Amino acid sequence: MSDGPRVSVVIPVHDEEESLEQLYAELSAVLKPLEGGAEIVLVDDGSRDGSLAKMRELAARDPRIRLVVLEGNHGQTAALDAGFHAVCGEVTVTLDADLQNDPADIPRLLAQLDRADVVNGVRVERNDSPIRKLSSRIGNGFRNWMTGENVTDVGCSLRAMRTSYLRRVKLYRGMHRFLPTLLRMEGARVIEIPVGHRPRRFGRSKYGIANRLFVGLADVLAVRWMQRRMLRYRVKE
Repeated sequence: MSDGPRVSVVIPVHDEEESLEQLYAELSAVLKPLEGGAEIVLVDDGSRDGSLAKMRELAARDPRIRLVVLEGNHGQTAALDAGFHAVCGEVTVTLDADLQNDPADIPRLLAQLDRADVVNGVRVERNDSPIRKLSSRIGNGFRNWMTGENVTDVGCSLRAMRTSYLRRVKLYRGMHRFLPTLLRMEGARVIEIPVGHRPRRFGRSKYGIANRLFVGLADVLAVRWMQRRMLRYRVKE
């Protein structure tokens, strides 16, 4: 991994054609001065609009961009997992493709890795509907209560992680919401910092109450089971 760029940015994409040009422009400006270099891993999760064509166009313009194309639509966890397996950087950064995450926050996340292994963003001023804010608040509280965690904003996709810890995590469908918890289970030091959150300009959200609250019940029970059953031995000799 030392021969590649220091930072890999993984972005799942599903029907975000209209956002990609602006996202690339903002991200390119942020990554250009980073020490150690950076790559952008765009993962197409079965887009049905012109997203993939736009991704290919951007990749042709910028050698830092690498494409991962999934066969069909498999969801955000699968897209992230595919991106994680493709990265070359020592640090992996994730963000959404819908422009609600601000790429300008990335250097602030990276700067905190001298005292942590995972830096999770917290959307302090969310530009979402009241019902989405309420559902996220309930979901966060329930997950933390069940898992004994204190992750403020599991729904924030903007985070920086040491790739070595990501290599240890086995993801299952829906488990991207529990990444800070799963990484902490592997020994990672997790901290949080406030990040920006912008209004959605194009398209529509892929999530609603049904797939945020109700589907998450089985997921949180699975994580709780893993926490209780995790092997915690040390070899003495």
